[in-house]
Amino acid sequence: MRRFPDEAEPTIVLCPQVHPLAPKKHSKLSKQLDRIHSSESFKHTSYQLLGASIRIPTESYDDLLPVGQDNRWRVFHDFHAYLEDSFPRIYSTLSVTKINTYGLVFHWQGSDYSLKPLLLTAHQDVVPVDWSTEDQWAHGPYSGLYDGTWIWGRGSVDDKADLVSQLVTVTSLLEAGFKPRRTLVLTFGFDEEASGTEAKGYGENLKEGVIFAGPGISEKGYLDARIEVLSPGGHSSIPPDHTSIGLLSLLIVSLEANPSPSHRKCAVEYNTKPGKFPPNMKDLARRAMKPHGDVALDQFADALFKADPFFKVLSHTTQAVDLISGGFKANALPERAEAVVNHRIAEFSSALEVRNHIKDLVLPFAALYNLSVDAFGQNVREDGSGLGKIVLSDAHPPVTPIINSRMYDILSGTIKATLQSSTRYQADDVVVTPSLGLDTRFYWNLTRNIFRYSHRGDRDDMYNGFTYSVRGESFIEQIRFFTKLILNVDEVESD
Repeated sequence: MRRFPDEAEPTIVLCPQVHPLAPKKHSKLSKQLDRIHSSESFKHTSYQLLGASIRIPTESYDDLLPVGQDNRWRVFHDFHAYLEDSFPRIYSTLSVTKINTYGLVFHWQGSDYSLKPLLLTAHQDVVPVDWSTEDQWAHGPYSGLYDGTWIWGRGSVDDKADLVSQLVTVTSLLEAGFKPRRTLVLTFGFDEEASGTEAKGYGENLKEGVIFAGPGISEKGYLDARIEVLSPGGHSSIPPDHTSIGLLSLLIVSLEANPSPSHRKCAVEYNTKPGKFPPNMKDLARRAMKPHGDVALDQFADALFKADPFFKVLSHTTQAVDLISGGFKANALPERAEAVVNHRIAEFSSALEVRNHIKDLVLPFAALYNLSVDAFGQNVREDGSGLGKIVLSDAHPPVTPIINSRMYDILSGTIKATLQSSTRYQADDVVVTPSLGLDTRFYWNLTRNIFRYSHRGDRDDMYNGFTYSVRGESFIEQIRFFTKLILNVDEVESD
């Protein structure tokens, strides 16, 4: 939380807000496009474009070989052919560049070369389907069906709704004769699902309530720890006390029993649900913002975590054992067992801190069972009777500025204007509050102004193991949002 440098009693605003921001110079164009976007013919065409994109199963796998060495990449060639056929005006007007064969960059040059571009991103790939579960899906995994309310299929939520809505938006602007001052760039990756997830949108849209929209201004870091346990093989008729699988299991139990430590946010200020937060939460939040407010900050954190466990997940490093393998025959001792533990590193922490935490757990374990340890590329313990190995990767994010930030204000105002001008709007107010997102690490060196946001509500997506669908009307709202964002940013005279 932001603190004040002196003892003076400031006027504390827990969650400063901006006014809704609708295009002014482009007001006529914005209203014209709103009318087009609300027409049934436009909606039907847009739903069909999204549905057809879903029917191309652009699956990405953790074990894919490099492009050109694995035929499973070829489906992205089919997807590109679909995009070029469906959005011909974009391909004939914008500059299109392919990165590593299947990454797509669309460049719409603006008239003012001094302005930094607006960059919108999405990804083409989806999580693979386990086809043994096909009969458990409400509709086919890649049906692309529009049933009058929902558009069904893997990729509808993550992330083809974002991708197709951006392309539909640009096509609408081109057809309306819009010529940008500020350059627009669209980038569509193709291997995000090897390690990523979806951006945050906005909350419930209820009568006599407040919509909370949460663009991510930072994100948790990402680290996969691969733990390998190697032990002598042999026949299972003469087993040791612990096989490599047994040792790995014990180590996993130790990791899950000792997660990374937790350290000590605007929903409290604008909450309209009685009983959602304790009565003293606002007071604790304001006291925590004052000088020497550490005690109040800890009390606020404890109360917040109890009131809404979601905030606890955001505030500390999480770990999940996601992959495990080992053994090859029922009567043979496994010589190798492996697990991959995924960590999402809290904003205040670092990969080094997580490494040290794991190493502190592994070393006494290794000493107890006479195992050697090779941690982070270094041999940290030698023992002649066995070998354990930990391999870690590293990433840690920057934080996007939001105080006196023109770009954050434009995004916030656009979110509010889009929601409050929607025919679906029935709440009393919209509050934009900074949050955390994921998976923008390849853009960290490009700009400080990174926002992780997908303009759909909590009740606009359905996704679990066998149900993936996006509400059709929310897809149209995404198009309205991107239209207003592009027009608003184009009106800004400087960066």
